[in-house]
Amino acid sequence: MAVTRIETDARGVANLTLARPEKHNAMDAAMIAELAAAAERLGADPAVRVVVLRADGRTFCAGGDLGWMQDQMAADRATRMAEATKLAAMLGVLDRLPKPLIGAVSGNAFGGGVGMISVCDVAVAVDSAKFALTETKLGIIPATIGPYVVARMGGARARQVFMSGRMFGAEEAVRLGLIARAVPQDAFEDAVEAEITPYLACAPGAVADAKRLVARLSAPADAEQVAMSIEALADRWETEEAKAGIAAFFAKERAPWA
Repeated sequence: MAVTRIETDARGVANLTLARPEKHNAMDAAMIAELAAAAERLGADPAVRVVVLRADGRTFCAGGDLGWMQDQMAADRATRMAEATKLAAMLGVLDRLPKPLIGAVSGNAFGGGVGMISVCDVAVAVDSAKFALTETKLGIIPATIGPYVVARMGGARARQVFMSGRMFGAEEAVRLGLIARAVPQDAFEDAVEAEITPYLACAPGAVADAKRLVARLSAPADAEQVAMSIEALADRWETEEAKAGIAAFFAKERAPWA
């Protein structure tokens, strides 16, 4: 069963939707693979002018799927690195998508969900949405998403939320640069449409070239950073803290340090 969905309208606006609402759109191996394939397909389709990243249900993306995380806990280092590499590759292809990528954040985003927002060119959220990079509470780190989160927020702002695991609201997410606007639920679709509409008056090739230029002029995540983040995550998975934190999470107990 597909866990993502693509719907493209007559204007060339493609909605790429996370479709696991019963799992709070948590990412597993299937979703990671589908998102990577979808990004490649949409990027190569000349009929697509704009891509909107959406989610079914009340949660935008809860991060890593629990079953996927359990598999990582039981796996060896090489397997963990391979799975982290797949996640990094998916984020990378979305980040380099040669079309405008607009995040329509209709609910909470945690962990990898914050990473997904960070690869969007612009994101609009409902003002009730909550965000958090919760990995350190589990004894792990937001490593694979790290290059994209830090590129989005900047180092100084990222430090405010990257290590503490604390939850923050949409207003703070705007201040951090994670999202562009936070609006009430009844104004959400209009706000998303306001981000889409200007691109439809622009030359698609010029938009793609301008996006590539921004990437070259700024400090995008490069291959060395991605490889370093994967190694850092693999190292962290092997610590006693990670083992204790993940085990406590699944047992619904407090971690030893909490």
